[in-house]
Amino acid sequence: MTTGRILPKLLAATLPLMASSVLQLLFNAADVVVVGNFASEHSLAAVGSTGALVNLIVNLFVGLSIGAAVVASFYYGAQDDQKLSKTAHSAMLLSLVGGALLTLLGVCFAETFLVWTRVPPEVLPLATQYMRVYFAGIVAVMVFNFGASLLRAKGDTKRPLYYLTIAGFVNVGLNLLFVVAFKMDVAGVALATVISQALAAWQVVKCLMNENDAFRIEPRKLRFDRPIVSEILKSGIPAGVQGCVFALSNVVIQSSVNGFGPVVMAGSAGAQNVEGFVWVSMYAFSQTALTFVGQNVGAKKFERLGRITLATLACALVTGLILGSFCDQFGSTLMRIYDDRPEVIASGAVRFSLVCRFYFLCGLMDAMVGVIRGMGRSIAPTVVSLLGACGLRLVWIATIFQIPRFHTEFVLFASYPVSWLITFAAHVACYWYFKKQLTRPRPL
Repeated sequence: MTTGRILPKLLAATLPLMASSVLQLLFNAADVVVVGNFASEHSLAAVGSTGALVNLIVNLFVGLSIGAAVVASFYYGAQDDQKLSKTAHSAMLLSLVGGALLTLLGVCFAETFLVWTRVPPEVLPLATQYMRVYFAGIVAVMVFNFGASLLRAKGDTKRPLYYLTIAGFVNVGLNLLFVVAFKMDVAGVALATVISQALAAWQVVKCLMNENDAFRIEPRKLRFDRPIVSEILKSGIPAGVQGCVFALSNVVIQSSVNGFGPVVMAGSAGAQNVEGFVWVSMYAFSQTALTFVGQNVGAKKFERLGRITLATLACALVTGLILGSFCDQFGSTLMRIYDDRPEVIASGAVRFSLVCRFYFLCGLMDAMVGVIRGMGRSIAPTVVSLLGACGLRLVWIATIFQIPRFHTEFVLFASYPVSWLITFAAHVACYWYFKKQLTRPRPL
């Protein structure tokens, strides 16, 4: 990633990552389709109501996996095998500890958290059941995320794709078995997810244990290296906090959605599932940019940063425009896959018109975050996102949305594109400032 033409290598690294994310969402969509068509009346609303809350709880530790990727890509670019090995072992141990803490938190407090987000009483038991089963197996999710981040730090985006493909087909098969055959409802969907994630985690760990370079994992070497962990936390905690606060703003929005009742909850859940394909396709370029920039900063090839940034923005923009427009145009048709009730489809169409149509703004915003984090700057994009995307949404809901004539789904979802545009502009300003700092000649 530190030599040669940028765009072909950017696409070569991003497309498998994009395919991994899309494939994972396809299998998640299979969860929703099975629930919407074969489970009880409120099952789709129950699963949909947990998404933002699960992300809020999990995102801090997922952010640490981003920190591990930043540190690993830097040492890989600098060809420092000793520190790279310490990074890999510290990261995998961190995934185990983090997963254990999340299991305890999610299983014990699932119902309390859902009550706080105003999940209706008729939906609450199913939503609680889904969350508890899901968090019982969250260690596997953490292990896979950290392991895949290490592989991607050296540009290997293909093997995580293979592991997700295998696990995904297992997930679909178990969904049908548990929900359709065994009538396990949302618990069956959650259990299928846990088993398939455990399979993916086992595959990525086995892969890392068989590597023949500094990324090789040896169980006897699993220990925290204090300076390395400090570097991971320095990059990862701001990323995790940003993810948590983003999820918090989405929890607030989900809480507002819940206030409209089960029909709107189901419509929003289906629309979210569809629009997720657009987001992960754009976000893949942000993840690749982080690795590209990190390796080039480690190799001190600062002259390539501008071209990497422009290529990343262009790819995210084109992807967002094409896929977002498609989902907006055919949203009603896509919604019928999840729920064929006319009132649910109409509710989903409202979200499509505001989120998917302007999703390219979110892609540009995320692309800049990936570039800035690759420079080793993690606090600035976090602060900007907190004030721009998250803070603005919370203010929007507390003020404009509370006005009776503006208390509608349309006004609620309008908070997304407004916050994306403002936050993207602020990230661009941060990028120029940090780039000048990197390239500024230092006194002898």
